[in-house]
Amino acid sequence: QVQLVESGGGLVQAGGSLRLSCAASGRTFSSYAMVWFRQAPGKERQFVAGVTWNGVMAEYADSVMGRFTISRDNAKNTVYLQMNNLKPEDTAVYYCAGGPSFGLPRATYSWNYWGQGTQVTVSS
Repeated sequence: QVQLVESGGGLVQAGGSLRLSCAASGRTFSSYAMVWFRQAPGKERQFVAGVTWNGVMAEYADSVMGRFTISRDNAKNTVYLQMNNLKPEDTAVYYCAGGPSFGLPRATYSWNYWGQGTQVTVSS
C-alpha cells in the first residue's frame, strides 16, 4: 500500500512559480511511475506530467510543455512538479498518482494510488 500526500499549492500571480511536492509512504515508491493530474471546477481530471520509475523519461501535456518540470528523488520518496510562468488557466486542484506502470498512460483509471490534492490558484 502506498499513501501519497501533496503539498506546495497556493495563490500566485500570473507569471509566478510554484513547486508542488508529493511525499509517498511505502517501500515500493522507487519502482513506481509517478504522475501529476489536475482538475479545474466543472472539468474532467487531466494529465499534466509523468515520470518513469527511474526518472529517465518524462512526458508533459501540451499545455504545460516548456513551463512545468517533473522530477523525483527516490531517496526521499518524493516527486516534484516545478511550475513556472503560471497562467490563470493553470488554476486547478493538482493530484499526484502512482503505480507499477512501465509507461506513462494519461488515463486516470491507469493509476492505482492517489493523493488528496492541493489547490493551485493563479490570479490575473
